[in-house]
Amino acid sequence: MVLPEGFVLPPWYLLVPILVILAGIIALLWVLEPPVTDGTVLAFAPWMMFGSTLHVLHRMGAYPDRIEILFASPSVYLVTAIVAGLAWIIAIFLHAGGLQSTISRPVGLSGTAFFAVFVAITLNISWEEGVFEPFWPVIAVVVAGIVTAVAWIALSLWFTDVAATTSLTGVLVVFGHALDGVSTAIGFDVLGAGEEVPLSMILLEAGESLPTEEYIGAGWLFILVKVALALVILGLFKEYVDDRPQQARTILALVAAVGLGPGIHNVLLFFVT
Repeated sequence: MVLPEGFVLPPWYLLVPILVILAGIIALLWVLEPPVTDGTVLAFAPWMMFGSTLHVLHRMGAYPDRIEILFASPSVYLVTAIVAGLAWIIAIFLHAGGLQSTISRPVGLSGTAFFAVFVAITLNISWEEGVFEPFWPVIAVVVAGIVTAVAWIALSLWFTDVAATTSLTGVLVVFGHALDGVSTAIGFDVLGAGEEVPLSMILLEAGESLPTEEYIGAGWLFILVKVALALVILGLFKEYVDDRPQQARTILALVAAVGLGPGIHNVLLFFVT
């Protein structure tokens, strides 16, 4: 009732090395103490989307049998964290050696390159199979952008200090959860898709039981809860960002990933199914 469908851990002989390597990367980053700014968080957005792309390819059966378990949930996100962490470490050393003016730029560029290549592979497979459908993915992104703009304007008007303090990191948090909410609602109400996360399904069923379901569907409640929760989290983190900006923005980046990752996953599935 808590874990989503398809949640499966790889065998120990794969899981243990993954965890050891990830722990080593985290330990090295802890020692290096790289700055975590708005630019850093935005630079990792493509990496969040890259992990979702790897998982969509897994669902399409694109990997050899021997390694396909590495790209199931949750191991795909551990693998993504390892690659992104290595990119961050390399960027730190490039910056220290005077080869890059910032740390976040090579992190963002490499993440964008990885994401673009694997999205191209995903879309090419769907095109060859004759299932390429761009309409609803585009609608999902556009509507999520509108919802984010409305929510951020409201936050800026009524809680100006929260919006100013969380800044672009806060925008990414709201957009990620708006995209997850909108794409889930479209999938449930329009495309007849199921929902793998039990808690999300509870919210969708609650929306289905309301009188408004006949007119605007069930997903609106899910969108409202997701965006409201994101705004509440930003409000709770305002003082934390003031006092410990690096730690606070790191946690907010993880919060953004929890929304942006599933949102991009949904959007790509709309393209290929």
